[in-house]
Amino acid sequence: MSNDENSKETVNEMADKAEEMLDDAVDQAEEMIDDAVETVSETAESAGSKITALKESNPKLFYGGIGAIILLLLILMMSSGGSTKPLPQAKVVGLSVGQTYSLKGVNTYDPDATVRLVAVPGSMAAYDETKENGEKEVCKHMPQGTTVKLIQIQEAFGKAKFVEVEMTDGDCAGKKGWTISNNLN
Repeated sequence: MSNDENSKETVNEMADKAEEMLDDAVDQAEEMIDDAVETVSETAESAGSKITALKESNPKLFYGGIGAIILLLLILMMSSGGSTKPLPQAKVVGLSVGQTYSLKGVNTYDPDATVRLVAVPGSMAAYDETKENGEKEVCKHMPQGTTVKLIQIQEAFGKAKFVEVEMTDGDCAGKKGWTISNNLN
C-alpha cells in the first residue's frame, strides 16, 4: 500500500468512529429528553390528581386557596412600585429660637408665591383681609426668601409647630407674624 492510500484509510476509519460517537451521543440525548418528558408528565398528572382529590374532599379549602392566590396576585400587581418619583417632602429644619431663617412656601412650586403670616398661631382667614385693611397689612404676605428671626415656637395638634418670626430685612423689618414651622428654610 502506498502512503497516500494508507492515510485515506486512516481518515475514513476516523470519520467512521466520529460518526459512531455522534450517533451514540444523539441516542443518549434522546433517551435523556424522553426520560425528562416522562417525569414531567407523571408529576403533572400526580399534581392534577391531588388537586382534583382536594377539590372533591374539601371544596372550601380548594376554593379558598384559589381565592388567596388571586388576592396575592392582585396585591402584587397593585403594589408594584413602578417608576414614579416619590412625592417631595418638606425639609425638616432643627429650629432654634434666635436663629435666622428664610421663608419658603412648602405647598407651592410657584417662585412668586408668598408665605402667609397671621397674627395668632394656627389662625387662618377664610378670605384675604389685606384688601379690606389696606396697606397697613402688607407685611402679612411675605415673598419667599425673606429673612426672618425665630422668636418663639408653639406646638399644637401633635406634630404641628407654629413659629413666631420677626422680619429682619426690607420694609417690614421689625414686624412679627406667625406661620407653620415647615415654612422656615
